Amino acid sequence: MLVAPDREGGPPYRLVILDFDGTLADTFPWFTRVLPGVADRYGFRRPAADEVDLLRAMDARGVMRRLGVPAWKLPLIARHMHGLAVRDADGLAPFPGIPALLARLAAGGVALALVSSNREDVVRRVLGPRSAGLIDVYACGTSLFGKARRFRAVARGSGLPAAAVLCLGDELRDHAAATQAGLAFGAVTWGYTGAAALAAARPAHLFATPEAVAAALLPEAVRAA
Repeated sequence: MLVAPDREGGPPYRLVILDFDGTLADTFPWFTRVLPGVADRYGFRRPAADEVDLLRAMDARGVMRRLGVPAWKLPLIARHMHGLAVRDADGLAPFPGIPALLARLAAGGVALALVSSNREDVVRRVLGPRSAGLIDVYACGTSLFGKARRFRAVARGSGLPAAAVLCLGDELRDHAAATQAGLAFGAVTWGYTGAAALAAARPAHLFATPEAVAAALLPEAVRAA
């Protein structure tokens, strides 16, 4: 059972469920580079250069409708994208400050889990062994709209009350999944979805930097250690 140690004066959240793409790893430039080829292969519209900001203000279903992505092709598209990520994993990297954040959370008594549509081997390669080793539970290969079920399973397996669990992600669908699972959501503004769209969704927390996450989630004494 995954449970962070119960410490007097400890962190308000004892488990953080992390997203990967756009939250831990800087994969948006890679995504925009490979998307035109994926669009051609699976018969949906390539996004125009001048509509990227508009797409970043939408949730995943809105993006699919705008680009004409057939829902029945999603498993095929996901499988192909996973293959591309395996191919390109060595060229991907965590955002600056993410390795330090993971280390500080773990040292501060916060258990870490990861729920992602990406593959676990890709996640581990991009994070590197030290950061990857700080994550206690991996729930990878989640479908595009299947995160709520995984969130519930990870939270239930921890044995913690819902109030002690925070989901951290960069997309509106992450927020929707956390809400559906009855868990708090912390939105990060450095990923796929624009800051204004995330703020409008009114998450429990809105973070502009990894350092802001540590400042909010760790007691002052732990942050200063």
